[in-house]
Amino acid sequence: MRDLPDAVLFACSLNSVRSPMAEGLLKHLLGHRIYVDSTGVRSAGIDPFAIEVMDEIGIDISRHRAKSFGDLEDTSYDLIISLSPEAQHSAVEMTRTMACDVEFWNTHDPTLVEGNRETRLDAYRQVRDTLKRRIEERFTLDLKPVV
Repeated sequence: MRDLPDAVLFACSLNSVRSPMAEGLLKHLLGHRIYVDSTGVRSAGIDPFAIEVMDEIGIDISRHRAKSFGDLEDTSYDLIISLSPEAQHSAVEMTRTMACDVEFWNTHDPTLVEGNRETRLDAYRQVRDTLKRRIEERFTLDLKPVV
């Protein structure tokens, strides 16, 4: 059984879709045991489609306030999971001044999908479901009892 990190930071380009979804998912699963936060290379307001698809699975991210790496007040993370190449670069830069692990989970940006509302929502759902699966694979092994 792998030890849980004490603090996890999810990072993406704008902190408006992918990283808030990942933050919400991990907080939902393990927020009672570990500190979870998210950031972006730049910050932008939370995406309404991200709020909607997370609400579909009972997780409210509507109060999320986007922030950038420069806005982080605490930099004591054990693990940074970057979700875009741009965020990966910034995460690696953070390791120059702090000791932490960095994982790169290259995650599709659903805002790039064009089409009608349902087509776009499906793209967000796919990102949500991919992040959920990755988080469960990475962290929920820690929740299973040893037999």
